Amino acid sequence: MKKDVNKVVLAYSGGLDTSVILRWLQDTYGCEVVTFTADLGQGEELEPARKKAEMMGIKEIFIEDLREEFVRDYVFPMFRANAQYEGTYLLGTSIARPLISKRQIEIAKMVGADAVAHGATGKGNDQIRFELSYYALKPDIKIIAPWREWDLNSRTKLIAYAEQHQIPVSKDKRGEAPFSQDANLLHISSEGKILEDPAVAADMDLILSRMVSPQNAPDKAEEITIDFEAGDPVAINGEKMSPATLLTKLNEMGGRNGIGCLDIVENRFIGMKSRGVYETPGGTILFQMRRAIESLTLDRGAMHLKDELMPRYAELVYNGFWFSPEREMLQAAIDHCSSVVTGQVTANLYKGNVLITGRSAPKSLYDADIVTFEEDTVYDQRDAEGFIKLNALRLRLRGRLLGR
Repeated sequence: MKKDVNKVVLAYSGGLDTSVILRWLQDTYGCEVVTFTADLGQGEELEPARKKAEMMGIKEIFIEDLREEFVRDYVFPMFRANAQYEGTYLLGTSIARPLISKRQIEIAKMVGADAVAHGATGKGNDQIRFELSYYALKPDIKIIAPWREWDLNSRTKLIAYAEQHQIPVSKDKRGEAPFSQDANLLHISSEGKILEDPAVAADMDLILSRMVSPQNAPDKAEEITIDFEAGDPVAINGEKMSPATLLTKLNEMGGRNGIGCLDIVENRFIGMKSRGVYETPGGTILFQMRRAIESLTLDRGAMHLKDELMPRYAELVYNGFWFSPEREMLQAAIDHCSSVVTGQVTANLYKGNVLITGRSAPKSLYDADIVTFEEDTVYDQRDAEGFIKLNALRLRLRGRLLGR
């Protein structure tokens, strides 16, 4: 038995893996275990996790509703950056990890724990995201990652360990799950098992749980209007909503219209490629409608620079550097840029598509008097000749050198 840990805070879901980890920590480290379960909108009943922890002798149990904080302080700031990892992934799993880590460390300080533990495997990104955040928030914290220590490296071994120690195992865990899922209010990811071969089409009827497929969506478009203030959505169809309530509503609207499913192969930070199917109905609507209001309100130079910074920002979030100084620097620039992004966007939701139909803003940079094709008195078209010649100067000099 290891003796270097006195008290550990475990990120606990109540499922098979973390229940086995809980008992394994008690057996291996002989330490007191505190459980922490976060409600990030995964859609699961969390009280069974409390009862299971109590049954396993846990005295300090934390189950907390973090949905509003998750959307307000993590999802919305990330969306102000229009962040997409590798041009497609809206970072649904990635953005949940820093909040879980932050609260886990806060609880560790509160209860006097000297260690934290998580259930992420040694092959994935989550171990990196959790641990980078732990170290950023408490540099001297001890971290226990059971999947990197134990020999319970199969579902069969986990179930055998659970039965040996009288840990309840739900019947659906006794067989091989067709794929693994991770859910929160922003998205649901499905990976592994039947999805591991990227050449084989995913069975969407089996996988999709937050949305219908575009083929099964209604034949009539659904209209939606979103009001934005300083870059964040604040109302749907004229109704003011809190951040979590608004994203929940967007999920419902996007889900029934078949919006937000991606089947992608991505590059994990640890070095391997992985295939996943992601459902992000509300986030997809928000992403596209935010871009529409930005098209009216952002200066061209600011918009283009923001687009250049976005891949770096997205990579930082994906790789687990939410609490890094460089992410905070980028966030400050993005938030300054977003201060003018206020207005209203209307779109039609139709069979997997978000079709923008209108946008307006009190401080719009769009000037109909200037862009009109009709006769105007505010723009002298002859000015364009000098503009073009100045921009062509270097091209003409180079052309002469090349003998053109």
